[in-house]
Amino acid sequence: MMNSTPAVVTAELRVHRGKSDVITDLSVSVPRGQVVGLLGPSGSGKSTLMRAIVGAQKIAGGTVTVLGAPAGSPSLRRRIGYVTQAPSVYEDLTIEQNLRYFGRVIGAPAGDVARVVAEVDLAPQLKQLAGSLSGGQLNRVSLAAALLGSPELLVLDEPTVGLDPVLRHDLWQLFASLAQTGVSLLVSSHVMDEARRCDRILLLHEGKLLADETPAGLLQQTNTLDADDAFLTLIARANHRDGAAA
Repeated sequence: MMNSTPAVVTAELRVHRGKSDVITDLSVSVPRGQVVGLLGPSGSGKSTLMRAIVGAQKIAGGTVTVLGAPAGSPSLRRRIGYVTQAPSVYEDLTIEQNLRYFGRVIGAPAGDVARVVAEVDLAPQLKQLAGSLSGGQLNRVSLAAALLGSPELLVLDEPTVGLDPVLRHDLWQLFASLAQTGVSLLVSSHVMDEARRCDRILLLHEGKLLADETPAGLLQQTNTLDADDAFLTLIARANHRDGAAA
């Protein structure tokens, strides 16, 4: 039976950068076994939230619980796969050498390299130096490294940036198939069209949660036909509330 406790829970999370609030009293829950989209424009706090979840971000207040443990706990290191916006690979190594190295670091089975390379469609480039790859290919190497060891939670920061439409479609299919096996995925994007590919959507704006809904529920709530219009409607409502409260 699938664990019914959420994969991630934040309670009144606050993150400061200098004198500014990047995230303000954010309370969200990421269900297990679903693809949850973390959507919002650049600067909305998506990457900061993801760093807090993987334990790489200092927080000013609140709590972050991941797979039942405080974020950053040593016990979580092999249970979470994390892909940053910038590719995290050694450019003087081949794809295969990178993945074998990362696999040894986390103690992944030897056969995992072949599995993850097939999942991200990089087999033809396996012997190629990472430094000679395109930006989209580097993103896929980072994703392959995150898939090593079959983590329970994948935290993916803009994983489809720079990818062609066909590969984007294939990766979203991979995300869906992983969720069906019980893996929990938190996938950030600033492309609102990708909302329809998620089981659930968290919409962030200026470090605050505007919506936590299914794609269909979001459109119904805002009486709109696409995620872009829904987001703009929610911003307008938030600005109206802030103005009325002032």
